[in-house]
Amino acid sequence: MAGKPPAFFIEVNKMKQLFPVLLVVLVSVFGQGAFARDYRGAEIYSLQSELYGRFEIRMQVARGSGVLSTFFTYKNGSELANAFWEEIDIEVFGKNNATQWQSNIIIGTAPNIEHSETVHSSVASLADNYHTYVLEWTPDYVAWFFDGEEVHRINGTSTVTGLTNPQSLRFNLWSHTSAEWVGPWDDSILPVYQFVNYIDYKAYNPATQSFEGGWRDDFDSFDTNRWAKANWTFDQNRVQFAPENALVKDGKLILALTTPGAMGFTGTPPADAGEGAASSSTSSSTSSSTSSAVSSSASSESSVSSVAPTPSSSSSSAVASSTPSQSGGGGGGGALHFGWLLMLASLVLLAKIRR
Repeated sequence: MAGKPPAFFIEVNKMKQLFPVLLVVLVSVFGQGAFARDYRGAEIYSLQSELYGRFEIRMQVARGSGVLSTFFTYKNGSELANAFWEEIDIEVFGKNNATQWQSNIIIGTAPNIEHSETVHSSVASLADNYHTYVLEWTPDYVAWFFDGEEVHRINGTSTVTGLTNPQSLRFNLWSHTSAEWVGPWDDSILPVYQFVNYIDYKAYNPATQSFEGGWRDDFDSFDTNRWAKANWTFDQNRVQFAPENALVKDGKLILALTTPGAMGFTGTPPADAGEGAASSSTSSSTSSSTSSAVSSSASSESSVSSVAPTPSSSSSSAVASSTPSQSGGGGGGGALHFGWLLMLASLVLLAKIRR
């Protein structure tokens, strides 16, 4: 005798009917950025966001075409639809023997995203030794310094005054898919590594127009009260960030770009022979310039350095894509890990089933 199917089979049948719709929604909304890649990179991000400040980083970058070693500040949630994007970049290219790096501000709401990228060149490879990069961010200007010399400054334009929200601090090692921007990809270079000796943060005091206080991380250990490790990817990134590829050893933060089967780092990080002199030189140079720089009414953009700026070879779309479309734990979550997406989708699916 035919009867009513058990409730269990009704529920399963509903799930089978809804699953194709769910899959289409996931792919269309989150794109390929929600899925794994063939390579593994690394990113760490701060749990605390900062509004203005002086950020000094001492690092030795990865060499290799297609590779980017970075430090940047990022307003969590910038990548969300209709959100106002706020980001300040230091991006070192692995191509051309790692002799170039890019300073940049990214700001605006899609599709009207503005960039102020400038590419700086060095005679020596930035992958052979540690160098000191400094980013100064105030309500009046943003300036970049390399080994104690100012290389790029933007004063008082809407590019600067539009940066009004606290931003998280991030390091990452990854590979963009645009050969025009970062160079052609050849995975025979793997593994490659970015080594960070320290980051020194000074807060900005508007009353005195100076940098003071703050904190310093020498990476004697991985401070889970300050940093978290990314486990996501995003569009036009050929790597997926893996926590295993972000680690601390011998007083260095190590970010690795590897194949999935060779993650981590088992060697000895290179020593930083010039740490003391470079750090003190940079600190005195940038600190002494702060007061006069804030009161200056110079042109909106200038570049002064032994590392001469060169015309950027990247297109606007390539530069826009270079910025991670994510935010991670702590302060926000732009590119949510796929596991969380699946969990969220499952909850929505179950809610539909039970109606």
